[in-house]
Amino acid sequence: MKIYTKTGDKGTTSLVYGQRVRKDDLRVEAYGTCDEANSMIGLALSYLSGEKFQGKETIEAAYHKIQTILFHVGAELATPAGKEVKWKLESKEIEEMETLIDEWDKNLPALTNFVLPGGHPSGAAFHSARTIARRAERCSVGLEGEVNPLVLAYLNRLSDLLFVTARYVNFQLGAVEKTLHQD
Repeated sequence: MKIYTKTGDKGTTSLVYGQRVRKDDLRVEAYGTCDEANSMIGLALSYLSGEKFQGKETIEAAYHKIQTILFHVGAELATPAGKEVKWKLESKEIEEMETLIDEWDKNLPALTNFVLPGGHPSGAAFHSARTIARRAERCSVGLEGEVNPLVLAYLNRLSDLLFVTARYVNFQLGAVEKTLHQD
């Protein structure tokens, strides 16, 4: 398979089933933003290489599955309205993330203020992935009624999980969690 096709040189790209759309189409923006979030998750995980802490293996396994699902969410967003989606998101994927959120959050100090993104490079990258997932969600809202409604819920819950993961990683690795400056 060739990496370059030259078919997008004039500002269009193909959706699933071959329909051509402009690269600034909302659908392309939505699935492209999912791809950005997926890449940032990969970066966050790469920063954990060589680190040792309780729950690391669980995080890595959970995010391997999440990255795969996020790839499929992007494919759902890349499928034109009215066309069959080859892999369809189910509510169990959202429930699994909720279980992880509850499990990791119960081990963290209670929130008493807004947390500033940062900490260990992995924690900071998970915070960044959270903001990208939120943008993917905002883009996808414009496709409501044209895509599986679980896509919006998945992206919303993913951003929650990424926030808790950032806090959990920072906590486990002893990174100080900074909060808003109070005068």
